Amino acid sequence: MQAEAGAPLISPPSPTQEPTGRPSRRPRLFAVLISAAVVVYAADQLAKAWALAHLQPDVPQDLLGPVLRLDLTRNPGAAFSIATSATWVLTLIAAAVVVVIIVTSRRLGSLGWAWALGLLLGGSLGNLTDRVVRPPGVGRGHVVDFLMLPHWPIFNVADSAIVSAAVLIGLLAVRGVSIDGSRTQPHAPKHEAGAHTDA
Repeated sequence: MQAEAGAPLISPPSPTQEPTGRPSRRPRLFAVLISAAVVVYAADQLAKAWALAHLQPDVPQDLLGPVLRLDLTRNPGAAFSIATSATWVLTLIAAAVVVVIIVTSRRLGSLGWAWALGLLLGGSLGNLTDRVVRPPGVGRGHVVDFLMLPHWPIFNVADSAIVSAAVLIGLLAVRGVSIDGSRTQPHAPKHEAGAHTDA
């Protein structure tokens, strides 16, 4: 039977498929994001619980000699002890970051971005939890830091994940990889753009 006049010969791809006909990668990439976030969050909270139970505040202990030391402290500010008097503002910013990550994940089409957003989400939730449940109160809680490198501010597992996410996002940006998996094409050199062939 011939198709009716004016009817499309090829049906449009279903919402669960990519234009190439392959099943959408988005559910798998979203699973990677969530898995990375859960692992980071669990590791961060377990490490902080251990530090609070076994370390004394401001009494450094060598873990790997002078390379890595343990030094329990509570930080009311952001990384590098910035904005120590604006804990409420930092809490709101952290909550906003979590919301933005969740909204952005709907466009996810890149494995690299799935890892980056997962690390960022887990780290942000880890420090946000401290600001909500730790003393001196809800929204004003101090973040638990206990890892110290030479000539580097004291940090925690969540901070490490956030920095790793920032580095990965930078690498993806340099390579031109967008969140949806598309790549930006490099511009052609000017001398090529005006070049022509002889007849």
